[in-house]
Amino acid sequence: MNGRIELLAPAKDGPTARAAILCGADAVYLGADRFGAREAAGNALSVIREVADFAHQYYARVYVTLNTLLHDRELAGAQTMAHQLYGIGVDALILQDVGLLELDLPPLPLIASTQMHNATVEKVKFWEEVGFSRVILARELTLEQIRQIRRRTSIELECFIHGALCVGASGQCYLSYTLGGRSGNRGQCAQPCRRRYSLQDQRGKLIAKDRHLLSLKDLNLSEHLEDLIDAGITSFKIEGRLKDLPYVANTVGFYRQKLDAILRRKDLPRGSSGSVRLAFQPDPGKTFNRGFTDYGLTGKSSSVASLDTPKSIGEYVGTVARVEESSFVLEGAHDLHNADGICFFDHGRNLDGTVVNRVEGLRVYPQKMHGIRTGQEIHRNFDYTFSRQLTGRVAERKIRLSLLLEESAQGLILSGMDEDGNRAQVEIAGEKQPARKKEAARQTILAQLTKLGNTIFECPNVQLHTADTYFLPVSRLNAAKREFVEQLLRTRQANRPRPTGGVRKSEVPYPEKHLTYLGNALNEKACTFYRRHGVESIAPAAESGLDLSGQVVMTTKYCLRKELGLCRREGSEPAEPLILEDEDGRQFELRFRCGSCGMEIFLGRKDGTA
Repeated sequence: MNGRIELLAPAKDGPTARAAILCGADAVYLGADRFGAREAAGNALSVIREVADFAHQYYARVYVTLNTLLHDRELAGAQTMAHQLYGIGVDALILQDVGLLELDLPPLPLIASTQMHNATVEKVKFWEEVGFSRVILARELTLEQIRQIRRRTSIELECFIHGALCVGASGQCYLSYTLGGRSGNRGQCAQPCRRRYSLQDQRGKLIAKDRHLLSLKDLNLSEHLEDLIDAGITSFKIEGRLKDLPYVANTVGFYRQKLDAILRRKDLPRGSSGSVRLAFQPDPGKTFNRGFTDYGLTGKSSSVASLDTPKSIGEYVGTVARVEESSFVLEGAHDLHNADGICFFDHGRNLDGTVVNRVEGLRVYPQKMHGIRTGQEIHRNFDYTFSRQLTGRVAERKIRLSLLLEESAQGLILSGMDEDGNRAQVEIAGEKQPARKKEAARQTILAQLTKLGNTIFECPNVQLHTADTYFLPVSRLNAAKREFVEQLLRTRQANRPRPTGGVRKSEVPYPEKHLTYLGNALNEKACTFYRRHGVESIAPAAESGLDLSGQVVMTTKYCLRKELGLCRREGSEPAEPLILEDEDGRQFELRFRCGSCGMEIFLGRKDGTA
């Protein structure tokens, strides 16, 4: 909302939000107790207020998710909540349901959720024209597609850079809803993509059995941040509103260091105030991950699936060179320690694991030896030492001050300015008594004024512009310092940038004339919005109770044929459908978009068979 490069972190609760800010997030996003796309990560308004107050000290921002599809009966409650959030000082609302745009919303910036399937220039341009301040781009886009969107729009662009990947295109996945009534568009996804599936051809020939065929690795674009900045991204989003505090702190700290190096090199401003000092060395491999992928950002083909497990595998530590009765030896040096958790795949490619009891040189004594064999890769999915570093205060974040002590007619004046240009000054009234031990008095003044304790400020040095060196009792110095800090905090609050925005009523045409259930119009207000923007026919959303048998329940850029080495040459005729079967015997037909890559998953076979 300020045009600067922003690192945006998830927060499932208040402590996680606070840790994210301390570790360098320029903004956090979190859910209220209703209407957020992660139903299990809701927060009371009082918690959100506390988060906003804490973040705003650093000119960091707080965005709240109101990004579920809404039934007609829920619209009034969502409108009320939007105004309540405005009243407690949040900085933007993340929306999915366009029915909200027909309501009386507060003058807050609106962010178009990735659930709105923001994958084309036309869609992004439309959201800009109806009043959105920012669009969260679809995860499926390549760098070149992002560049094309940037060239034809001026709206802020946000993209995901790290965390779990939805295999389905955001907002276009109905698998969870059709299987059990839990809609991802309603914040209730049951994650059926992380289950086991089998795959066969039309003749019943088995291709893969009991593997996690729809489970993807985690996104990691840490090596592409500069490319993304050059392509026009201004907000870099970490996924994870269900993730714990150590994960968020570690990931935010890692990307803060990466981004700061780029911003210094390109002479670009930070998205908020303060310098961060971490109490740990961040490493995304040491907290939850399924292995990493760039999801084809640069257009290059690579493996994106985590076929063998949807669980965290952590970091690779070595390959087993020798197995003994109660221990094993890894090839080369390693840094495993007592109480570390390790995991490995057995002969059937099932994930197994154990805990390290002790380490003697290269020899590792685990809690159990079952399943460990020569030639096996060992991963550490719990680093005991690292995790302990993330249990206390994970970081401190300080705003730099310059302080000046100078003469006044009534005594002395302590003045200063913070890194954002905010100023304050206080008078130290009273008789100016020259110090007998001038150097000692000078050192006392400097020491006391630079000790800012638990405040958000730091001052590496103080300038003394006085005719003489005066004796000042420590109590007077501390009182002046406290008054100065309190005044500067009030000034910072008064001068804090406050973004504004809101809906712009218009009749600019929507990019499509006819909407199927994929348009996600669940309430009458959404239909009113689309009709005003030229949509001629509107089918109700799947969540209205539609029977999706034989219909597309997931669209994805992921291709199982490519992942399994069965890809046809680009430009050839579409590959024949394959049949996906879940653990309960339910079948889905897979149709492939050869050439452009991707597939569609139909509930049941398209011919109507189960």
